[in-house]
Amino acid sequence: MKKSRLSYFGSLDFLLTIRYEYDIIFMVIVMERRIAKLIVGKAGGTAGKDSKTYKLSLPSKWVAELGLTESKMEISFDGERIIISPQLSMDEFLEKKQSLDHKLIKFEFYDGEILCTQIIADFTDETLSVKDSTDHIVKTAFGKNEAPTWEDFQSFLEERCLPRSRSGIREYLETIDVEAYDPLEIIKKTSGRMAEDNQWIKLEVIQ
Repeated sequence: MKKSRLSYFGSLDFLLTIRYEYDIIFMVIVMERRIAKLIVGKAGGTAGKDSKTYKLSLPSKWVAELGLTESKMEISFDGERIIISPQLSMDEFLEKKQSLDHKLIKFEFYDGEILCTQIIADFTDETLSVKDSTDHIVKTAFGKNEAPTWEDFQSFLEERCLPRSRSGIREYLETIDVEAYDPLEIIKKTSGRMAEDNQWIKLEVIQ
C-alpha cells in the first residue's frame, strides 16, 4: 500500500514548506532628522547667579504629529537622549498599561474624608501616573513635585510606615502579621495611618 506524501515525509515536508514558501516582509522605518540650535539664556527670578535656561524650537510638523497640543508634555532622560512625548491622562495611562498586562495598583491618598492624591503605580516597569485632587499642596502625596520618580514613590510609601529603625519594629511587624519590613505590605495592613496626622491610603489591585 502506497503511503501518502504527508505521512511519508511527516514534519520534514511541513518545515520545507514553511522555509521556501512563507513570505517574510521587512518594514523599514525612516527617522527624520534635523539640526537645531540650542538657545541659552540667563535664568531670572530667584534662580542662582550662574543659573541658565535652555530653549529649543521644535518643528511644527513634529509637534502636530505627536499631538502636543496642550501646554504640558512629558520629558524624560535615559542618560543619552531627551525624549518628548504627550502627557497621558490617568485613564490613558491605565488603558495603555492594562493592554500590556502589567501589574498595577491604584493608591488613593486621603486626609480624613478628602481625597488628596490618586496614584496608579506600574510595578512591572516602575512608572507612575499621579493626579492631585486638592489645592493644598502640603496634603498631597508629593507636594510640589509634578513628576515623581519610582524612588519618590517608594519614599512616600515608607513615610506612611513606622521607621525601620524604630525600637520594637520586629514585634510590631509580628503583630500586624508582616514577615519583613516592606512598606507596601505594611500599608496593606495599616492603610498608611500614622498617629501624627489624619491621612491614610486606600489600595486597589487592578486586574
